Amino acid sequence: MLLGALGGAWWLLDSAPATQAAVAPPAVTVALPLQKEVTEWDEFVGRFEASRSVEVRPQVSGQITRIHFTDGQFVQQGAPLFTIDSRPYRAALAEAQAEVARADSALALARDNLARAQRLVSDDAIAPTEIDRLQAEVRNNAAMLAAAQARVSSRSLDVGFTTVRAPISGRISDRRIDAGNLVSGGGGSAATLLTTINAVDPVYFEFTGSEALFLKARREGLDEGTPVEIRLQDEADYRWHGTLDFTDNGLDSQSGTIRARAVVRNGEGFLAPGLFGRMRLATGARHEALLVPDTAIATDQTRKLLMVVEKDGTVAARAVELGPLVGQLRVISGGLKPSDRVIIEGLQMAMPGQQVSVQTGRIAPPAAADDAAREGPSLPPAASASLAR
Repeated sequence: MLLGALGGAWWLLDSAPATQAAVAPPAVTVALPLQKEVTEWDEFVGRFEASRSVEVRPQVSGQITRIHFTDGQFVQQGAPLFTIDSRPYRAALAEAQAEVARADSALALARDNLARAQRLVSDDAIAPTEIDRLQAEVRNNAAMLAAAQARVSSRSLDVGFTTVRAPISGRISDRRIDAGNLVSGGGGSAATLLTTINAVDPVYFEFTGSEALFLKARREGLDEGTPVEIRLQDEADYRWHGTLDFTDNGLDSQSGTIRARAVVRNGEGFLAPGLFGRMRLATGARHEALLVPDTAIATDQTRKLLMVVEKDGTVAARAVELGPLVGQLRVISGGLKPSDRVIIEGLQMAMPGQQVSVQTGRIAPPAAADDAAREGPSLPPAASASLAR
């Protein structure tokens, strides 16, 4: 009985199916690379500066009697800004004018004396030396008249300088001195600073570029007049347009960068000196490119990889060369074919050589505002006016 029972149990165990739970392959989403025409840009960061900035200082000394502007307003070139007490200068002008009248009278008398003497020469009634003296007197009085007239011109300028006018059109700063105060003139740095004026239109965008990008721009033939696009810190679109205006004549040997500048129209006066901005500069013609989501790119030590699904459903790694960003998409410069099925979701579950379950997806085109390839900035937070990379 016991042997029969053991034999029956052995038969049951031996005949049980040896099934194992089948592990389902991981699911991934794949898509073909997006093919699109792009323009490659290099991106820089910098700040706006006034195209002209003038310190307003008086050319004559005196007491401020009137201020003609409101702090911060727009002023036209030649508009009166300050009035200095002109009474001392008008008195000096009147004195100079009286000196002109006296010198003119003395010259007229000297000419009359010379004319009378010359009529006596034929009768030998006057010595030649007397004629020479009278001629010298005429020349002397003529010189005195010219000097007096020059003093009148100088005194007239002083009277004009008592009205301090805007040397350029632009937005004026606040007054640095109030009416009733005495100011020192002279026009130099020792003269009292009254206010400053910044030109509004156009403005400059100043930035610096690395040696690598300087060489790249030179080889592309980019020079003054090349179009640029700029956006402000709170803007998504590059809505400000300008042109390259200046590149310095040499690189800084310590930083390895070169200063450059773009000029931007600012008819409404919105842009102000000191504003931070990002500028992009086209460094090549539009060309067809393959784009994939930047999140689909993996890193293997020094290589950049894309995971693709082969025809047999297995995962393969493609070493690729990266181009610039276009919105959230990355241009792939090499190592990828238009027919490759790139894994765009489920990347963490995909291992090279592994069988996967494929779902087909689609790479959405970038937004219109981002429809340009650009090299992203790689600056420390403190950097405010250096090259993006």
